[in-house]
Amino acid sequence: MTEPTGALQLRLVVHAEDLDAAVAFFRDALGLPAELDLTTPGDGEDARVVVLDAGRATLELVNTPQRSLIDSLEVGRDVSREIRVALEVDDAAGATARAVAAGAEEVAPPTRTPWGSLNARLEGPAGLQLTLFQQVEPE
Repeated sequence: MTEPTGALQLRLVVHAEDLDAAVAFFRDALGLPAELDLTTPGDGEDARVVVLDAGRATLELVNTPQRSLIDSLEVGRDVSREIRVALEVDDAAGATARAVAAGAEEVAPPTRTPWGSLNARLEGPAGLQLTLFQQVEPE
């Protein structure tokens, strides 16, 4: 019997009522290129899936005190839900401005964290809370 090698890819599957708007937000405003765009004809509305390339994927698991600590540092109050999507970007301020212009709600502007990143918190499409983070030198 061979040993399991682990996952080859993490794919976060998100239902979006307005798929075109969600694709435009993540593809156009945040620069995630489409890897797959597949439409299957159906009885009525066609079924469609769009897979966007978000770079390297990790699964970050936190306990309740850590979630509260992150919220305190990034936002100043508890705002997280059970799932938050964090995307590393080259320019947190620029990416935040583009995301807000594309319809995201800014919860907190880019804020320096003690672990060496500049993090912005947003409410994005499809009910996703987002952190856009840029790696910077720790203070």
